[in-house]
Amino acid sequence: MIKVERLPARPLALLLLLALPCLMLMLLRTGPTGSSSMGHAWSGVLAVLGWGEPLPGSQQVIVELRLWRTLTTAGVGAALGLSGALVQGLFRNGLAAPSVLGVTGGASVGAVVAILLLGGYGPSALSSVQDAGAATVIVPLFGFVGALGAVLTVTLLATPGGRLSVPTLLLTGIAVNTLVAGVLSLISSLLLDDWEVARSIMAWTFGTLDDRTTWHALTVWGGVLTSCLVLPFVARELDLLQTGEDDAASLGVSIGRVRLLCLAAAALAAASAVAVAGQIAFVGLLVPHLVRQVSSARHTALLPLSVLTGAVFLVSVELLNVKILGQDSLPPGVVMSLVGGPVFVGLLLWNRREIDVW
Repeated sequence: MIKVERLPARPLALLLLLALPCLMLMLLRTGPTGSSSMGHAWSGVLAVLGWGEPLPGSQQVIVELRLWRTLTTAGVGAALGLSGALVQGLFRNGLAAPSVLGVTGGASVGAVVAILLLGGYGPSALSSVQDAGAATVIVPLFGFVGALGAVLTVTLLATPGGRLSVPTLLLTGIAVNTLVAGVLSLISSLLLDDWEVARSIMAWTFGTLDDRTTWHALTVWGGVLTSCLVLPFVARELDLLQTGEDDAASLGVSIGRVRLLCLAAAALAAASAVAVAGQIAFVGLLVPHLVRQVSSARHTALLPLSVLTGAVFLVSVELLNVKILGQDSLPPGVVMSLVGGPVFVGLLLWNRREIDVW
């Protein structure tokens, strides 16, 4: 196996902090119909901050169309990266992903219910501006409630006698997601005659970052920042937990408290991401592995680095997607499946160790 020198956590964090705004600015000036000048991008950002007026044409293109999409993209990547790192650390399993909590399935059910009630999702599917505006709030809200409801259900089913069983939690989450996938396929097949509703459900299933608004950006970043509040209280404990629950308990770790905080933070972060962007695979699974390979496996560094890496990773993927394919750009869920699968296999072949060992 080829040995690679790992980067210290602080220089890597600084590098990511410098790279993220640069990549976001590049995505901000890049759209399916073409690129705007850097001056237009800057003027749009400064106008939102209250520093001057946007240049002609930048208000609609930069501020109204691209700014909130860019902020939402970074937030979704950060949320999924953090959620994946928390879940993998808690379960001590490198194959764990936020979806095992039932978040993806629950959010999908909630979003589909909202889409059925509204008769579609997005400006192209709804007849009026008012309906489209309401959908930008109602669909993510239903998705968020569905995600948290699914996590609560999975957790309760995996807690017989008041004691949480991790294997049961994993299996229950997988069962919930499998059931939901079948239900969504059935609904889609029954709605083939109603193209707009079927298209909206399909777009949600594949993930979407188009037509994002202030509401979407605030929702996902609110979830990320709130989840980050628990990191100082679980990072050291997760490191100790990797030695085994009995050893960690003997060192003073409150296993129940750590599980509760990690599950709550992971569920909140993942729910906020899926609620605003639909299903985007592999980010939560892949990002923590990238951080471990490049820098540190200690959760005091891994968790914040996963937030930054997730944001940089998804913004980079979306930038390449729009830059290369333009108007024919693919849904982010499809792109991540095409990119994430080979990258993850490459990491495993590069590492050549047991999958569940850091």
